[in-house]
Amino acid sequence: MKLFFRKEGAGAPLVILHGLYGSSDNWLTIGKKLAERYTVYLVDQRNHGHSPHAAEHTFEAMKNDLALFFDEQQLEQAVLLGHSMGGKTAIYFAADYPERVKKLVVADIAPKDYLLEEENQYHLHRQILLAMLEMDFRKIKTRQEVEERLNEKIDDPRICKFLMKNVETDRKNHRLKWRPNVPVLYDFLEEIVSGVNLHWLDDRIPITAYPVVFIRGLQSDYIRDQDIPGILKIYPEARIVDIPDAGHWLHAEQPQLFLDAVLQCC
Repeated sequence: MKLFFRKEGAGAPLVILHGLYGSSDNWLTIGKKLAERYTVYLVDQRNHGHSPHAAEHTFEAMKNDLALFFDEQQLEQAVLLGHSMGGKTAIYFAADYPERVKKLVVADIAPKDYLLEEENQYHLHRQILLAMLEMDFRKIKTRQEVEERLNEKIDDPRICKFLMKNVETDRKNHRLKWRPNVPVLYDFLEEIVSGVNLHWLDDRIPITAYPVVFIRGLQSDYIRDQDIPGILKIYPEARIVDIPDAGHWLHAEQPQLFLDAVLQCC
């Protein structure tokens, strides 16, 4: 699949992969700052942003999309930065193509099966995607109405604000619509939450072919203290960097601290 991307700056290549419901738009501020030192590629993963929709949303497919992107852009090697779902894509790509990864930076996701947790992320994301699926844009005319409906279904106003960045106007019928391929994301949610875990990588560990840094928000529960031994089992030389007063969207909540962390490790 040919992915949409934005390109900024000059220098050594750095590729950024967004998370679930995200897009390259969400990373423009960080991307422009990093572009002072790097040639930054801000990529929309399949079924997100301006990239094509597809009937499949697996990490195998996203890994292959990224390999094709590297080939098309003639990137022999790059720093790879991935957030959440994009972090898992980056982990999987780097495991298969270690020679193409100069450094791996993973933002607020662990290489683990989140379905195994008692309070796992699956239920939250299922609730979000159901709220998106149930939005009847034939009857909804304004963005305010969309946000009001989301707030009725989702308790966290920060998530609702973030989801609103995915609302656009259909050029054909002039109705509002979701930019992501919501039905397919719902169908593949179990893999998104569970995939790229220790079991997927156990025939390759320990991985030491490239430097690895995990950046976590201390108010997020995506990388907990008890997850660190599992990370170090896969990447014994990995660094863990903590961002205070930041949740899962740490790059938006603490952009300068996040940027500093990326630049210090890259």
